Amino acid sequence: MTCHCAEIITPGLLDLFDARQRLIDTATPINTVETITLEQSAGRVLAETLLAPLDMPGVDNSAMDGYALCLADYQAAPGGAGLPILQRVPAGAGVMLLPKGGCARIFTGAPVPMGADIIVPQERVTLDQRGHIHLEGSLVLGANIRRQGEETRIGTPLLAGGKLLDAASIALLASHGINAVTVKRRLRVALLSTGDELIAPGTARSPGQVYDSNRAMLNVLLAQAQCDVLDLGVIADSPQSLHQAFEHAQSVADVVMCTGGVSVGEEDHVRPVIEQRGGLHFHGVAMKPGKPFAFGYLGAEPSSSTPLMALPGNPVASLVGWQLLALPFIHAMQGRAVAALQRYPVKAGFSQRGPQGRCELLRVLMDWSQGAPVAQLAGGQGSHMLSAASQAHGYLMINPATQVTEGATYHYYPINQFAA
Repeated sequence: MTCHCAEIITPGLLDLFDARQRLIDTATPINTVETITLEQSAGRVLAETLLAPLDMPGVDNSAMDGYALCLADYQAAPGGAGLPILQRVPAGAGVMLLPKGGCARIFTGAPVPMGADIIVPQERVTLDQRGHIHLEGSLVLGANIRRQGEETRIGTPLLAGGKLLDAASIALLASHGINAVTVKRRLRVALLSTGDELIAPGTARSPGQVYDSNRAMLNVLLAQAQCDVLDLGVIADSPQSLHQAFEHAQSVADVVMCTGGVSVGEEDHVRPVIEQRGGLHFHGVAMKPGKPFAFGYLGAEPSSSTPLMALPGNPVASLVGWQLLALPFIHAMQGRAVAALQRYPVKAGFSQRGPQGRCELLRVLMDWSQGAPVAQLAGGQGSHMLSAASQAHGYLMINPATQVTEGATYHYYPINQFAA
């Protein structure tokens, strides 16, 4: 996948999807593991492939409430006399032997009696005055019987290493009686904001000061991604302060993430300090918003150093940089399989001038009022405008030098795919 930014790229900027792949390829998964209870495992990454300890189902069982019988016995009953009910099989019962010449009342999940070869739903059964059953509709051998091992067999792969343990996978493990799992330890991420203008929400603000929204946002996003966040606060705009902060972050974290100060102005010190303490893999991505994104490392050699991602200071640029670039790197570091980006074609419900030199990610809402989805702008598109980002359903990606024309089709990336 590519956004074709490289075809009309601003000199020195990396194509968005090239940058994304470089991040994924550079990530070295953590190898420390721990064993935890199943109740503690939500959101954790499985460290090893688990094999099924049981057949599932463990025995042939009924898929519904009804009657278990041998079809040949029913068909051989003289004069359509039906079959008497000689047995009752509730869920949790042991495996029984079906009485010859009779049937069993059976319930969903109950073991199928030996000798029965069909379960007939209760809705297709009538009882005569003697209590014999009579069946309606077509009868197929094996109908409504869940066969032993039809889902999984003992010793076959149950869940692969690298799987994020969600509700369904935890239920699967519980159904096999597994109550402890070996998982990757949580990734430790040191987070800091840079900027003399930044202040904490809830404090009095002077003219020119800005509340630090990026750190609040990234704290939540990192926590949702199952990272342990080491919040280092706001760091002053000075090389000395950044050197001290990066030195500490490098010593306590697996990954360092900072926001702001990553552009090329006189007060943007992040890039030169990274280069002095380690090096840069790349700086600048052909995307709008998010161009100043930088990826580097702290230490003597890239392979043995602490990776660092520097996100832009504008909050929407920081959010987009997290979703498209930082998050897949975090997943790869956690040992997770990185999912391909989901996109599908959607018509634009507006027209506007196209971007120049880099692809643009427009924050849009999906309008379903006409049946098929149509993308409408969620609000102002400035990289500082969080209001549109907070309402958007996804991004409409516009390639460089491409005009947005109402009714034309563009790639749409739903935001819910970035829910860590």
